[in-house]
Amino acid sequence: MDPTANTLRIPPEMLLYAEKHEIFDLMQSMLRNLIVDKPEDPIQYLITLLKRDSIGVPRIMLLGPPASGKRTTARQLCERTRAVHITEPGVLEGEGELAREAKWHADRLQEIPCELWVKLIQQRLSKLDCIRQGWVLEGIPHSRQEALLLQELGISPHHVVMLEAPDEILIRRRQCRRVSVCSEDEKRVLSDDNTATRLLKYHQEVSALQRTFQNCLKIIKADQSHEDVFAQALSYIQRRPRPPAPYTPRVLLFGPPGSGKRLQAELISQKYNLVNICCGELLKAVSADKTSMGELIKPYLASGEQVPNDLVLQILTQRLSRMDCAARGWVLRGFPRNIEQAEMLKESNFIPNRVFFLEMPDDAVKEVVTLRAVDHVTGERYHSLFKPPPGPEVQARLCQNPRDSQARLLNRLSCYSVQVPALKAMYPDAVHVNADQDPRAIFETLESRLVERLPKCYSVLPSTQEPGSGEKAGE
Repeated sequence: MDPTANTLRIPPEMLLYAEKHEIFDLMQSMLRNLIVDKPEDPIQYLITLLKRDSIGVPRIMLLGPPASGKRTTARQLCERTRAVHITEPGVLEGEGELAREAKWHADRLQEIPCELWVKLIQQRLSKLDCIRQGWVLEGIPHSRQEALLLQELGISPHHVVMLEAPDEILIRRRQCRRVSVCSEDEKRVLSDDNTATRLLKYHQEVSALQRTFQNCLKIIKADQSHEDVFAQALSYIQRRPRPPAPYTPRVLLFGPPGSGKRLQAELISQKYNLVNICCGELLKAVSADKTSMGELIKPYLASGEQVPNDLVLQILTQRLSRMDCAARGWVLRGFPRNIEQAEMLKESNFIPNRVFFLEMPDDAVKEVVTLRAVDHVTGERYHSLFKPPPGPEVQARLCQNPRDSQARLLNRLSCYSVQVPALKAMYPDAVHVNADQDPRAIFETLESRLVERLPKCYSVLPSTQEPGSGEKAGE
């Protein structure tokens, strides 16, 4: 008897709604803002926060040594994401007592105290444009101490992009470009000695900064074209970091006989604690129980006939709606087998969020299936080529499943090839994996697509020109 048979069932619509509207991420963001800002009226504060539409806007730090191209990349990212470009001179242009005190230090060529500088950054990021559009901090923070103080004020990035290049390349860039345009009204001439000094100071802090932001850091080689640097940075910021919010994978595995669906389902379920469901095995388990549904489908299984779709769907949806599937997620194989069953599964609101097609040539399938057999004493599976029996005694006990005969295999392959085009059209975002390779390599491919989040584009604008065209490397 299935130990989960009497557990609580959760309607699939609840999970679909939460996933579609990113409810868990929304709640996490709202809670974080409440804890950081500590408003007197939390309800009104949250209403204002939601009205500003500031949940999920880009929060990017772009770091790197002098002459690595931070300014060029930052400008391009801001153009494509609508985020506000925040630079050190821009922060100092602010008004108020803090800005005047910082300018007093800057005018005397003194280092601005870290606490003062951090408060200035917080003041700039608290303005409405940054709240609504998000921000890209160029070259900020300068040190681990600065980064930690920003975190204490609730300023933490979603993504940190760090550019890096050999010092000799950076110094050569400075030699070729004596004048760097910092703003429309300001120009700054930097000597080679100044560049070397700034490089030395940057290297003293870079390792600590990498440790501070290790969970959201992307290092990009800056000694390549600006187009390539920008493309990699844009691709990274569109990739949302994995949140601590609940994520329940709902995985469908398709593939011809012998493509390794059973093994891959076992590997996925074992590593990620998903519920492993094979539709055929589920039907056999139900028929073995003395329930009305079991008695109803038993004659079909005994005669080898196909169980009607409505009965299969009823049994399957009852299993998928149990608490373990809702809480842990599931990996399903053996259903749907055709477009009609796929439509029925969709209408029942059990919609997968990861679909994989294991693809394998017919000749390879025949080699895998027709040469395999089972030891009826131990239950161990063997294969004439890949896992031969250890001796003649075991060889004599081997039995082949009648389904693995050449004739029946060809019929199963024919049925699969007829149905698979419509199924692929039904799941256009499915991942197609070459199953004619080592099982561990297949699993690594499935795993990489299983754990990553779907991209979020931050309302990215289409490019109106080639990235970096007409613009030289900046800070």
